[in-house]
Amino acid sequence: MIAIKNIAISALLAGAGAVFFSNFAMAQGAEGVASASPAASTPLAGARLVGQGTMRFLGFEVYRARLWAQPGFDADQYSAHPLALELTYQRNFTAEAIAKRSIEEMRRVGSFTPQQATRWQQALQAALPDVKPGDRLLGLYQPGAGAVFKMGGRVVGEVADAEFSRLFFGIWLSPQTSEPGLRQALIAATRTAGQGQP
Repeated sequence: MIAIKNIAISALLAGAGAVFFSNFAMAQGAEGVASASPAASTPLAGARLVGQGTMRFLGFEVYRARLWAQPGFDADQYSAHPLALELTYQRNFTAEAIAKRSIEEMRRVGSFTPQQATRWQQALQAALPDVKPGDRLLGLYQPGAGAVFKMGGRVVGEVADAEFSRLFFGIWLSPQTSEPGLRQALIAATRTAGQGQP
């Protein structure tokens, strides 16, 4: 009975959209962003921690997210700026599950063909590792370039397609995201600093 319950919970987390987003997600505010040490190393040259939030699904913590960007970052024009997004997972997920859910969420950000969806899902699945609790996956975005993924300080994969990259990071940063609360937590410092659009 316990095994069946565990399988059901795992299926619910993976199948109901907890890999990246859910309708029941609660974003943690960006307390502590301002107090983060400016001397702390950043994953992107000249960048600072802009915000952080926690994704939860039915009370379960799925991952913690942190966003770094350079001064002048405008969240409403996120795709015009280099940025780094780190997810620290609190659950086990396969690369296949992450890639599949990513494509579903990218459809909220912009349109693309079924052929692009198939190609991108395969490329993302090949670029990402399976993750377990405590794993930190870092995504690096450069305008007009593909996405690069790092874990443990080393590159684990990349998807060399600029349109894929724009839509992928839009999962979190586009105004069309399915989780506006998490977006607000991630871009908190730009709002408090008066940067970007109100």
